[in-house]
Amino acid sequence: MDRLDNTVRPYAWGSPTAIPQLLGVEPTGEPQAEMWMGAHPGAPSRTARGTLAEVIDADPERELGKETVARFGPRLPFLLKLLAAGAPLSLQVHPDLEQAREGYADEERRGVPIDAPHRNYKDANHKPELICALTEFDGLCGFREPAHAAELLAALGVDSLKPYVDLLGAHPEEAALREVLTAILSADRADMARTVAEATAACARLGGDHAPYAGLAHHFPGDPGVIAAMLLNHVHLQPGEALFLGAGVPHAYLDGLGVEIMANSDNVLRCGLTPKHVDVPELLRVVRFEAGDPGVLRPEAAPDGEEVYETPIDEFRLSRYALAEGGAAHDLTRDTLQILLCTAGSVRAGEHELGPGQSVFVPAGEQAGISGAGTVFRATVRV
Repeated sequence: MDRLDNTVRPYAWGSPTAIPQLLGVEPTGEPQAEMWMGAHPGAPSRTARGTLAEVIDADPERELGKETVARFGPRLPFLLKLLAAGAPLSLQVHPDLEQAREGYADEERRGVPIDAPHRNYKDANHKPELICALTEFDGLCGFREPAHAAELLAALGVDSLKPYVDLLGAHPEEAALREVLTAILSADRADMARTVAEATAACARLGGDHAPYAGLAHHFPGDPGVIAAMLLNHVHLQPGEALFLGAGVPHAYLDGLGVEIMANSDNVLRCGLTPKHVDVPELLRVVRFEAGDPGVLRPEAAPDGEEVYETPIDEFRLSRYALAEGGAAHDLTRDTLQILLCTAGSVRAGEHELGPGQSVFVPAGEQAGISGAGTVFRATVRV
C-alpha cells in the first residue's frame, strides 16, 4: 500500500479556499481547482517507489491485477480528483468511445498537433465521469424539456430570444433542441453579446430559477454559453449526492467541492462559457439531444457498510465508508487496484494514518483494512 503525494492544479475557476480548508493548510491566495490522484501523465501521483505511472509501468499485472490489464490494458483506467469550483467551468460534452476513436484517428491523419488549441481529441478514449458532492454543489446537467426551456427564455422578455422560444415549441424534442443550440452557437457574436446583456439584466431582476444564469454572465459577459446554459437542468446537490455524466450530455460545474472520478481521458468538446476553441460542427455530432431528469444519485447500501454510487461504467467504481469510532474494521482486499481517499475524520488504512484529503494506492490483492472514525472514498474498477 503506497501513500500518495498528489498535485493540486491551479486552474482559474478553482476555489482558493476549499481544498486548503479540507487539507488543513493555509491558502496560497491562488485558485486551487483540482487535486489529482492517479497515473495521468499530466500530473501522476508520487509514491516512495516513484510516480504511480512508473510503479504501474514496471509491473502492470502486479499493480493493477490480471483482469484489469486484460480488460483495459496496462494502465490505470480512471483518474480520481478532489474538485473545487469557485467559478463556473466551461459548458462541455464528452464523446462516446466510438466517436473518440474516430475523432482521434481523423486528427492524427490530418496532422493536427496534439497540443494545438483547436485540437478536439487528445486521445482515443471516452470520458464518462461521476461527481459526488462534499459540500452543497451547483451544476448544469442535461437538457430541460423544451417546453420548460421555452418558458424560462420567454419570461425574460427579450425580443431577440423569441425565435428560440418559437423553435422550442414547434418541433419534436430532438429537432427543437438541436436547432436552438445550433442557432445560439452560430449567431453573430456582436448580436449575441447584446442578447446576453439584455438577458442578464432580466435574470438579475427576476431571480429565482433565473438567478444562476445572471451569475454565469458575471463570469462570461456576452458569451453565447449563457443562453445555451438556459436549455439545461440546474442541479443543486446536497453532500453525499452525485451526478453521473455520460457521453454526449452537456454539463458544467458551477460551485462547490466534490470527489470526481472519470475514465482516463482528456477529450472535451466545449459549448460555451470559455475563451477556448468551440468546434460547433463536431460538437453537434457528439451532443445527445435528449431532455429529461438529470438523475441525482444517492449511494446504495452494499455488504460490510459499503455505500456504492452505481453507474453503467466499467472503468471506475466509486463507493464510500462512514466509519464510527470503536466500530469494526473493514477488509477491502480485492483482486483489482484501489485508491482510498479520506475526506473527513481520521482513519487507518493498512499501516497509514489518513486525515482529510490524504490517500493511498492499494495494489491488486494487497491486504487492505480500514478503521477509525471518518469518511473514506474507495475508487476501483468493475471487472
